[in-house]
Amino acid sequence: MIGVGVIGLGFMGQTHVRAWEAAHSDGIACRLVAVADQDPERLTGHVASAGNIDTGQNEALFDPHEVATYTDVESLLRDDAVHAVSVCTHTDTHVDLAIAGLEAGKHVLVEKPVAVKTDCVSKLADVVRAHPQLVCMPAMCMRFWPAWSWIADRVRDGSFGAARSAAFQRLGSAPTWSEFYKDPERSGGALGDLHIHDTDFIVHLFGPPDAVVSAGHLNHLTTHYRYADGPAHVVAEGAWDHTPGFGFRMRCVVVFERATAEFELGRNQELMLSRDGECELVDVGGLSGYDGEVRAFRSAIAGDLAGVPTIDDAVVVSRVLDAERESCRTGLVVSPAVGIS
Repeated sequence: MIGVGVIGLGFMGQTHVRAWEAAHSDGIACRLVAVADQDPERLTGHVASAGNIDTGQNEALFDPHEVATYTDVESLLRDDAVHAVSVCTHTDTHVDLAIAGLEAGKHVLVEKPVAVKTDCVSKLADVVRAHPQLVCMPAMCMRFWPAWSWIADRVRDGSFGAARSAAFQRLGSAPTWSEFYKDPERSGGALGDLHIHDTDFIVHLFGPPDAVVSAGHLNHLTTHYRYADGPAHVVAEGAWDHTPGFGFRMRCVVVFERATAEFELGRNQELMLSRDGECELVDVGGLSGYDGEVRAFRSAIAGDLAGVPTIDDAVVVSRVLDAERESCRTGLVVSPAVGIS
């Protein structure tokens, strides 16, 4: 049984708490044993929902009589009942807290983006290499979103032939649940905090691109990912500059030689497959990517590292984002500096 502590009880911290509780309920050997947040109100176990995905859940998150509560991270990290932590705080605290967790002997699941600046992600990667007995995993939830995982499997197994096109959209209005998002130096803007999901998934599917060309700005951009040996058409649009009330949209369409897979969040039939003149629903179950990522992290702690993203992966993705940022600024085609230590 792995004891888990969640650091930060904002929207993403709440999401991790629910994912860990669900995993425990499903018989996985993990248990929420501690939480930490500077706001004492959040330690009551009753936390108001916030964020861009409506969880539909406003019930008590946890029982404070059964879960240790701390207003400081140091006390949680000294708790011997805690074997692993989810770092769910603001981006500019991720690296320091992840390092503190590793140095305290804890496995670490750290939210995305790991950091806005690539050298900070690299700093964490160096510390991870110094603690080979511990798992430190970036929380790239789209790799574990069941429909997207199904698409990734089809890209790899070639069931419908090679992928010819992959297009992604992740659109919304500006986050209003925290002042943090108004400072792009801290949050990375839509490119660093939102669009990163699609960049990571594209790298997961096809590897780092040979070059990128981006149009737009930090809070609304479209990128064409160029591959010398891969699909000719790989694009992603990310934005959080839409008018309030627009809602949140998440969509991907992958065209194979013999089929097209389409996912749209919130649609009654989220994953559809078109082939042979017919369109069919693909049933991938009811778990979310957050459920998948905590379960993959738990499996990694047990030694099963298959398919688990690493902090080195996060460094590569950060360098691709750097190239996109530079392309947006200059209008030029930019080659990501991947593979450079």
